[in-house]
Amino acid sequence: MGSEEEPKEGFPKMVNPGKATILALGKAFPHQLVMQEFLVDGYFKNTNCDDPDLRKKLSRLCKTTTVKTRYVVMSEEILKQYPELAIEGLPTVKQRLDICNDAVTEMAVEASRVCIKKWGRPISDLTHLVYVSSSEARLPGGDLYLAKGLGLSPETQRVMLYFMGCSGGAAGLRVAKDIAENNPGSRILLATSETTIIGFKPPSADRPYDLVGAALFGDGAGAMIIGSDPVLSIERPLFELHTAIQNFLPDTEKTIDGKLTEEGISFKLARELPQIIEDNVESFCEKLMATVGLTDKDYNKMFWAVHPGGPAILNRIEKRLDLFPEKLSASRRALMDYGNASSNTIVYVLEYMIEEILKKQQQKKKECPEEESEWGLILAFGPGVTFEGILARNLTV
Repeated sequence: MGSEEEPKEGFPKMVNPGKATILALGKAFPHQLVMQEFLVDGYFKNTNCDDPDLRKKLSRLCKTTTVKTRYVVMSEEILKQYPELAIEGLPTVKQRLDICNDAVTEMAVEASRVCIKKWGRPISDLTHLVYVSSSEARLPGGDLYLAKGLGLSPETQRVMLYFMGCSGGAAGLRVAKDIAENNPGSRILLATSETTIIGFKPPSADRPYDLVGAALFGDGAGAMIIGSDPVLSIERPLFELHTAIQNFLPDTEKTIDGKLTEEGISFKLARELPQIIEDNVESFCEKLMATVGLTDKDYNKMFWAVHPGGPAILNRIEKRLDLFPEKLSASRRALMDYGNASSNTIVYVLEYMIEEILKKQQQKKKECPEEESEWGLILAFGPGVTFEGILARNLTV
C-alpha cells in the first residue's frame, strides 16, 4: 500500500510496513485568552475574594509556573449567567456539565477539522474514533457528539477514554496505535478536549491546590490522524510509533486525587509528585529504549516529547536524565503558551517539536548543524500514578 506509492516531496525517511504513524496534527482553543500577568486581578475580582494572603500566594505561583498565556472557556459572560459558580459550597455540577459538554464538543470538532484538512484525505476515509476527555460526563458520551458534529459515518468504530487526566493524550495514542496495526487500512481520528470549568472554584485557604490549578491549567483541544502503511502520494507521516507501554506505580493512587462532587471536580496533587516521577522515569524510559538497543548514553541523541505537567516535573526529568536544556524546549514552550492543558498538551508539544526541526533544517545549508534525532520518546504522567510512554521515530528529519 504505502511503499508502492511515490512519496510526496520532503520525505527523507522510509516507513516500516505495518507500523502505526501520526499522519497529521491539529489544535483548537476557546476564544478567551488569559495573560498570566492579569490573571490574579481577574480571578479575585470574578470570585469576589479580597484575601491578601491568597492573592500574594497566587501571584507567586503565576510566576513559578512559567506560563505566560492560556486559553479558557470561562468568561465574565458565563459568570453573569451562572453567578453560583463563584460562590463557595453551592451544588453546581449540573451547570458546569451543561457548559463543559457543549464546550469540549465544539473545541474537539474544530481541532479535528483542522487535523483532517492537514491530512489531505476525505473524512469518509476515517474508520475509527478515539475520544479523550476529563472534562465532561454524559451518556451517550462525547465521542458520539463529536462523530455527529463532524458528520462521520455511523459505521465509524468509537472508543472513549474518560478521566485519565494528563496522561490521556498519550493513552489515546497508544490505543490508536493498537487499532491501526491490527486493522490494516484503517485511519483513526484521535481527539482530546478539556476545560477547567468543571473544577473552577473561588480561592480558599482550605484548598491550596486550587490556586495551583488557577495558575497552571488551560483549556483547548487536540487531534491526530493515525494509520499504518501511509499512502505517500497523499499522506505525510510525521512520527512512526514503534513501541507503546503503560505502567502504574503501586500505592500511589492518592498522589493525584480527583473526585466529582456536587460542586464539580476537586483535585489534589501531592507535593511529592515531581519526586515520584523523577525516581521512576529512568527505569521506565529504559524499558522502551531497550526494544531497539538504545541505552542511557543515547539520551541526548534522542528527541523528547514530554507532557509538561509543570516546570518542577520537567526540571526533575532534565536533571535525572542529564538532558541538554534544548531537549525539553518544545515541552517548555507548550507550557508557556498554553499552560497545562491536560490530555491536549502532548499535541501542542509535538507541533512545536516539528516547528523547531523545520527551522533547524532551513539553517542546515548555512550552518551545517548536527543531524537531528531520529529516535525519541513521547511521555506523559497521570492519575495512578500512571506512566504512558511511546518509543517513536521522527520521520520529518
